This record gives sequence, structure tokens and C-alpha cells, in this order.
Amino acid sequence: MAQRRTPFGDRARYWFDSTLARGAAALVGWMALLSLAVVVPASAVMVWTDPDAPQSLAERLAEVWRLTGETLRLGGATGTPLRAMLSVLLALVTLLYVSTLVGLITTALTERLTSLRRGRSTVLEQGHAVVLGWSEQVFTVVSELVAANVNQRGAAVVVLADRDKTVMEEFLGTKVGSCGGTRLICRSGPTTDPAVLPLTSPATAGVVLVLPPDEPHADAEVVKTLLALRAALAGAEPRPPVVAAVRDDRYRLAACLAAGPDGVVLESDTVTARLIVQAARRPGISLVHRELLDFAGDEFYLISEPALTGRPFGEVLLSYSTTSVVGLMRGGTPLLNPPPTTPVAPDDLLVVITGDDDTARLDDCAESVEKAAVASRPPTPAPAERILLLGWNRRAPLVVDQLHRRARPGSAVDVVAEPGEATIREISEAEADSGNGENGGNGGNGLSLALHHGDITRPETLRRLDVHSYDSVIVLGRDPAPGQPPDDPDNRTLVTLLLLRQLEEATGRELPVVTELIDDRNRALAPIGPGADVIISGKLIGLLMSQISQNRHLAAVFEELFSAEGAGVRLRPATDYLLPGSTTSFATVVAAARRRGECAIGYRDHADASTRPHYGVRINPPKRERRRWTAEDEVVVIGTD
Repeated sequence: MAQRRTPFGDRARYWFDSTLARGAAALVGWMALLSLAVVVPASAVMVWTDPDAPQSLAERLAEVWRLTGETLRLGGATGTPLRAMLSVLLALVTLLYVSTLVGLITTALTERLTSLRRGRSTVLEQGHAVVLGWSEQVFTVVSELVAANVNQRGAAVVVLADRDKTVMEEFLGTKVGSCGGTRLICRSGPTTDPAVLPLTSPATAGVVLVLPPDEPHADAEVVKTLLALRAALAGAEPRPPVVAAVRDDRYRLAACLAAGPDGVVLESDTVTARLIVQAARRPGISLVHRELLDFAGDEFYLISEPALTGRPFGEVLLSYSTTSVVGLMRGGTPLLNPPPTTPVAPDDLLVVITGDDDTARLDDCAESVEKAAVASRPPTPAPAERILLLGWNRRAPLVVDQLHRRARPGSAVDVVAEPGEATIREISEAEADSGNGENGGNGGNGLSLALHHGDITRPETLRRLDVHSYDSVIVLGRDPAPGQPPDDPDNRTLVTLLLLRQLEEATGRELPVVTELIDDRNRALAPIGPGADVIISGKLIGLLMSQISQNRHLAAVFEELFSAEGAGVRLRPATDYLLPGSTTSFATVVAAARRRGECAIGYRDHADASTRPHYGVRINPPKRERRRWTAEDEVVVIGTD
């Protein structure tokens, strides 16, 4: 069989590639030949076309050599061959020196720029905030830190994560937006390496925040990061305050020990479960928490007011016109919503909600109370409830536990999940653990749990359920499977919400749906009705961490606020406080709540419940503000169930 002849062009290309593969010498040789192949003919044409060129051939060749030497910087000396060769030698030495110098400078600059792009240079800042780790919470934390520093000059936020520096800067620039006067600095490296942490200068930082990554073993990573931070700060005094978050309660003690006595460790899954249960009983509570925790509106402060020393707490509630008093800080222990007769001690700090730390000014509003508008009927006792829990994840047992703690006799929870998500054993263990709960758990109240297998993203599964017979519907997303490529964690949740919304439109009846989303951007995509509530678990914890990072003394306040048994944020019907249709001041609401042993801090206007961005929620309104209160309005209070 005759061999196929290789085209000349392919053979020439192969030979050329083979010579280049021999190294730099071959490359230099080819460059010299190509340069001479262009420069010598071009120089000859210039000489032969020059009317003033010499007439003799030797002189013309000498002129061609001179032009070639000047063009290639090889020296232009003519004369004897020795003289010409020495000229070339000097030119080559000069060329070698210049090219080497340029190469060294270029290499040094390239290495420096590469190092800067990789985020491996040390930050030299004072009083800056250091954020260690990367997760969905980082965008909330950075945004809130930027908002908190809006009135400060020279503020900086340093983010260290095991990601590419340019990628982090791009993501933060897209999701956070303009940082104003705050400088955002990213550094790349593992947060668990004590040799890398000094890149952020933690010893001179004002606060260090440790975020749990979006991975199955996130809590162990947080503990290792805290240990690495302790090693990096060895010998540094004073040490910056540390705020961290873990998901599982089993890791909280280890994280607290690693963070040190001044550290604050939040337990994200438990806080999220409590908020889900609160929202299931009164949708809209998550909007109130968001208003309280972000820096865009009014937030918590601790203030000293010597003029109120000795006054009963009930009178203090109406001592400010644009500030809401919610408790006392006594000896480092918060007393939220204490009895109205509790006197203010000389060393007490007031726990207030106000626009800024200098906006709390005494202004007695007792004369604005209209007693005729106060409702006199007792509050309606909460009946037994039926709750539908769609989906199962690592927070589901905590949700069941919280439902058990506050269950009324005869209440029931039906769980619908795929066979691989929840098992009879898991349901039984969740029921047993919550039934034996400490601190007054209501396991003996007879809350029953039932498991139904089914795919909650299929219409037939939801049609088999009489969803309108439930007092509330809780939708939980699926946990990411270990070892599987990460998908959008909210995909299945959004599909389930779309099917529930279809049932609402088909029947014309509103469903009290509470859903948990991971990505805050998906909130705008969630097909929910006005009576639904959305819990963004990562955003809530990010807001909490940001608030505590600015005032670590508020950690005890938030611990009490989100505890299972303490005084927390509640949404109550306005008819429990005021006569329906009455037009009166918010001071009247505060006085009516005081009679019930609660602190009124705001309201939700039913007429604006579907209007973004606040959805009708108004926190800390002026106490002299008058409005017409309808039966559908709700009052925001600090109180107990």
C-alpha cells in the first residue's frame, strides 16, 4: 500500500516546530534569520534607490551594512573585518545587558503584580473589620459593615478566604455595590493557617468575624479558624473581639473555648428554627427582625439616663417621643420587658431602639395617651393548631422541638418528605427529644407528629393534602448532598411555592405559608401571597453578627431576644390593644401594651403589607404620630407567649 505523501507545508511547519522545541538558542537563531531576511533586502532597496548613494559596489554594500547595523542596533562601524566584528561584539554585549535588565525589571514587576492579584500582601490598617471565610453571609456582613461605617473616615473591611482575590472582589462589587468611604480589601488564603492570618493584621483590627462556609463540615472549619486566630494573636494585647457562628449546637462549646472569653458565638440553625416557628404562628415576623437588625433604620442601643433613676420602668416607656425603650441592662445581664413596677437603678443602662446613639432625648409623651381608645377585652387564648411541614433538612428536628415547646393541647404536625429525606426513626427521635425538652418543654401537651412520604415538587402530592385545613404551612429546602456538585439550594423550594400559589389561585383562599430560603436574591422570585413569610437564614445570622460586631454588649440582648423562653419580638392583632377603627396616637398603643406587660415598638400596616421594601412594617414610630387603626393591623411588641 502506497504511503500518502505529506504536503510540503505540513512538513515545513513540523520542521519549524521541531527546531523551536530545542530551546531558547533555536528561538534566538530564528529571530536573527527572520530579522536579517527583512532588514538586509529593505536596506539594499533604500541604498540602490537613493540618488545620492555611492557609485561603487563596495561603498553601496558598506552603506547597506550601516543601515542594517543601525536598524538592528548591531553597530555601524565599517572598515576592516576585524573592526566590523568588534563593533558587532560591543553591540551584542550592550544588547545582552539591556535586554537582561529589561527582563529582570519585567519579571520583578510581573511577580509583584501577580502577588497583589493573588492577595498575598499584608494589610496595614488600624481598627478595621476582618471577615474570615466565604459564604452567602459574607455579602450581608460586608454590606452592613459598610452601612455602619457610613459616617466614619478611613474605615476598612478586610475579607480573607481561600478563593481567588479578583473573583472575591468581583462578587462583592456586584452584590454589595458602592462602599462609599469604606475601603474593601480582599486577601486570598486558607483561614485555618496561622501563617496566613497575619495578612489581615488581626492584632490591630477592631473586630474579627468568622463565617461558616457553605460546606457539610462548616462547623469544624469555624473551630479550626478560631484556633488558628488564637495562635496568630499569641502575645498580642489587647485582642480584638471575635464574633463567630456555627450551625450545630454540638460545636458551640468548642467554638466558644477557641474564641476566648471575649468571643461571641452564635448558633445559626437554632435561631433560624425559632424564627421559622414564630413566623408560622404570625407571618411577617421576619420582616420585623430585618428592620431591627439592619443598619438602614432604627436599631438597638444601650444608653445611660441618670434623670430616670428611681422611676418605674412603666413610666420610662413614655419618656421618649422618638425612642422605644424595651428593657434594662443591669450588671451585664439584660432584662427585656421587665415588670412595669421595676425601678431604674443608678447603674442601669436602658436598652432602646432609636435612629442613632445620640437621638434618644427625653420628651414625656404621657399626655398623648387616649384611654378611651384602649381595648378592654382580654386577649383571645391561642387554640390548638395544625401545621404542615413540607420537606426535611438538618433544621427540621429543631423546628419540631420549637413547635413542641409552645404547642397547645391537641396540636398536630404532619411532615411530608421523600423516603430518603426523613425516616420514621428521625421523626420519632425529634418527637422524643422535644418531648423531653428542658426549661419547661411542652412535650406533655400532646403534640402529635405524622410522616407522609411524597415528592413536594409534584402537583399530585400537594393535591392529596387538604392544605387549606392547616393553620400554617412550613416549606423547608433540602440540604446539599455531600460530594455532589452544588446546585441552587432554593430550586426545589421555589417549585413547591409555585405549586402552593397555584392552589391559592384555584381556590381563592390564602395560605399562611412560611418558607426558608438560602439565597436572599431568590426572595424576589418567590411566588408567595401577602399572608406568607420568607426566612432568609443566612441573612438573619449575618445581620446579627454585624450588629454584635459594632457593640458586643448587645450579644446578651440578642441572646435573650432569640431564646426559646425569654422575651422576644411578637406580632399581635391591633384589636388586642385598641378599639377597631379608632384614630389615636402610637403612645396610646404603648400604654395599652404596658397594661398587658409588653413593650410596643411598632406596627404593621395591613394596607401596605404587600408594598416593598418594608411591607407595611414601621419600627419605632413617633409616639405622637396619629393614624387610624384597622382590625387587620398588627402591633409589634416585646413580650412572651
